[in-house]
Amino acid sequence: MKLLETIKAKAQKNKMSIVLPEGTEERTLRAANICIEEGLSNIILIGPKEEITTKAIEWNLTSITKATIVDPLNNPKKDEYVDLMLKIREAKGLTREKAEELIKDPLFLSVLMIKNGDADGEVAGADNSTGDVLRPAFQYVKTKPGVSVVSGAFLMDVPSHFGEDGLMLFADCAVHPNPTAAELAEIAVETGRTARVIAGIEPRIAMLSFSTKGSAKHEMVDKVAQATKIAQELDPTLAIDGELQADAAIIPGIGSKKAPDSKIAGRANVLVFPTLEVGNIAYKLVQRLAGCDAIGPILQGMAAPINDLSRGCSVSDIVNLVAITACQAQAYKN
Repeated sequence: MKLLETIKAKAQKNKMSIVLPEGTEERTLRAANICIEEGLSNIILIGPKEEITTKAIEWNLTSITKATIVDPLNNPKKDEYVDLMLKIREAKGLTREKAEELIKDPLFLSVLMIKNGDADGEVAGADNSTGDVLRPAFQYVKTKPGVSVVSGAFLMDVPSHFGEDGLMLFADCAVHPNPTAAELAEIAVETGRTARVIAGIEPRIAMLSFSTKGSAKHEMVDKVAQATKIAQELDPTLAIDGELQADAAIIPGIGSKKAPDSKIAGRANVLVFPTLEVGNIAYKLVQRLAGCDAIGPILQGMAAPINDLSRGCSVSDIVNLVAITACQAQAYKN
């Protein structure tokens, strides 16, 4: 996928510091070695230094010596991070004793490093569930100002006559089961921004439903129509339209018939699904039946770039997500 080459080249131009809390996991270590060799980011590994070094030697990962290794049980910034945790969560009942225990957990340590400015982003999930990865992020990094919902977008490499020369974004396919109209609007806006920052394309966003411009009547249709109006108001610079059926969104001939006044219909390169159920099924069907590459999920809406892997991920999946996270971090810095 040419897009990945572009993303990697962008990451290389301004190296960010990405923390990998699963520092002793084999795929993570192999991916870290590749990231260092390709200059995609500065790598921070969390785990016992002796164990990481021994595994790196065993697997001939010679570039791991250039990574920063932070031992969660012997961390010189422990007290600094504990103080920061208490500042954020003491009012919610967090005690110093509990904070001192939590900071030994690599997933908590990694987000505190980001919150403290010692890392720019995080990639995890090769060895942990999505809930375990996101829980510390929600508690300490939290969402962007003005954003209430986190969502997950996939970059889809589809046949070239769809989307933007074969590139589309699907969301939400990973996080929020049943967003309200306001939350769906936020997902649309964040996905449009991901299209600009990560994919480098100008988004044409279709809010999908089983109805096109009132062809069906149902409360689920009303939600999408309302979300479209809210999204248009949230970011007037984005081209957003709905509600549209999938074929009306991506097939020019159908779009012109069903929604002749729409500037999006038949030309959409970003598809926003009404529920997680629909989005998750859709991306997996397109991926498997059409043999398309699906890159992600790219988490959206967090106040810092934190991305979650599938536990079935490959080494290349981790490398790709590190590069994407680095590009997100560049955008946050700017």
